[in-house]
Amino acid sequence: MERSLHFIEHIIEEDLKKTYSESELRFRFPPEPNGYLHIGHVKAICLNFNLGERYNAPVNLRFDDTNPAKEEQQFVDAIKENIDWLGYKWDRECYASDYFEELYKWAHALIDKGRAYIDSQTSEEIAQQKGTPTKPGTESPYRNRSITENKTLFEQMRAGQHKEGAHVLRAKIDMTSPNMLLRDPVMYRVLFKTHHRTGDDWCIYPMYDWTHGQSDYIEHVSHSLCSLEFKPHRDLYDWFLDSLSPLSNLRPKQREFARLNLSYTVTSKRKLATLIEEGHVLGWDDPRMPTIAGLRRRGYTPTSLRNFVDAAGVAKRENIIDMSLLEHSIREDLNKTAPRVMAVLNPIKLTVFNYPDDRTEILEGEINPEQPEQGTRKIPFSKHLYIEREDFKEEANRKFFRLTLGKEVRLKNAYIIKGESVVKDNSGHITEIICSYDPKSKSGSGTEESQRKVKGTLHWVSQSDALPIEVRLYDRLFKEEAPDQDKEVDFKTYLNPDSLSSQSGYVEPSVSDALPGDRFQFQRLGYFIVDTESSSTKLIFNKTVGLRDNWSKKV
Repeated sequence: MERSLHFIEHIIEEDLKKTYSESELRFRFPPEPNGYLHIGHVKAICLNFNLGERYNAPVNLRFDDTNPAKEEQQFVDAIKENIDWLGYKWDRECYASDYFEELYKWAHALIDKGRAYIDSQTSEEIAQQKGTPTKPGTESPYRNRSITENKTLFEQMRAGQHKEGAHVLRAKIDMTSPNMLLRDPVMYRVLFKTHHRTGDDWCIYPMYDWTHGQSDYIEHVSHSLCSLEFKPHRDLYDWFLDSLSPLSNLRPKQREFARLNLSYTVTSKRKLATLIEEGHVLGWDDPRMPTIAGLRRRGYTPTSLRNFVDAAGVAKRENIIDMSLLEHSIREDLNKTAPRVMAVLNPIKLTVFNYPDDRTEILEGEINPEQPEQGTRKIPFSKHLYIEREDFKEEANRKFFRLTLGKEVRLKNAYIIKGESVVKDNSGHITEIICSYDPKSKSGSGTEESQRKVKGTLHWVSQSDALPIEVRLYDRLFKEEAPDQDKEVDFKTYLNPDSLSSQSGYVEPSVSDALPGDRFQFQRLGYFIVDTESSSTKLIFNKTVGLRDNWSKKV
């Protein structure tokens, strides 16, 4: 069944009837290269590129590189890699810095029209004169400078003859406008910073609002899609385009959609950078971070993120999407694709006393029951095994369906065993479990005993064959659903102190050739990915997500 159109698609459909032809459609994704893309950007990426696919229209990747104080080439490279990893291809790779000369000339044109002027006040004075939402602003004492003086000062600013903060170029609009963004916004400021693309060619840099619409116009973008916080900017977007009229190219339209807000998460790049700088996380790709790089290292797949965004939908109003929907999306994907293996993360020794001492038996287990065509994997079985410590109790009630003394359970893909006795150290702690096994009960052997039902099934590994691993267990980075909602409280107050723990464990040898990025389901434990720090001598697994949502039990 074909899905219904979301409201942005309805806008485009109406525009196709009245304004544009389908061949004139062009979209863009305009990241600022001052950090890594996060889960909120995934929505914007998917929206623009999916529209491109739906309407067979090109999509530009345009970097808003107008602030050299915060932007770096490493962020440009990471953004391109992330979009490519999500499975999208852009038509043109563009940069706002490509248009600096054109923007400068257009700014001169606005000065000539009396619609822009040089203000020599301090930033504090300008802010004070802006007024408030209920109080109109007051005009700058420099607002009525002559066109000649404005042009001379603007040229001197470009030539580097004035210090940072000495002058700015402002649009001359309306200091009494109810939209405070129209109260003579700043268009250019002086910055003596080296740009990652233009070097030291420029020492004046345009502001976002001046760059945005004009860049869209240059690139023939038809629909400039922004998140809702930019809705008040639309009046300014249109004012600049009106001021440059008549326009010979297609005129772009700004339209807004609700950004993706995720529970137990912050997505402000400034706040994410603070977490890195203060050492709360280990970088932009820390698996606890909501960045695409962090989610990728955590084990999320492109399909899971695209499905999550599709399930969250495109809305007109702000809302918060529960983290459980994101976690559900990765479970759904990995359940279909991840090979099954057995690993033990909190091991205790188990000895099958009546199994031959010198025998190692090769058993078989499914690689993935969702894809039976993948076949089976080899699993060594021996007298000495490891099981999870929490899977055994010396004494237990009838509701405990795992191993205890006098009770039978099945070892996954192997035999039925029965708890017989335990070995304890001098402190009384159990160090080993002694069991017997039923040799006729091997899974898949076709015997009547192999069909015998017992209530518990445990995962295990053979001690002599298992591979030692390091396992990093991740939890949500914040313990509060909306950690940055209360502006009076530092968002870092709500950091989850248990968001990362590390422990040693063992995994079956079928993963011996696993490479960084390979994903597995550890049976009964969850989904895991081989970390980028793994090597041929040290296997490190990151936990992506559990087999079911148990967060609600914690909170």
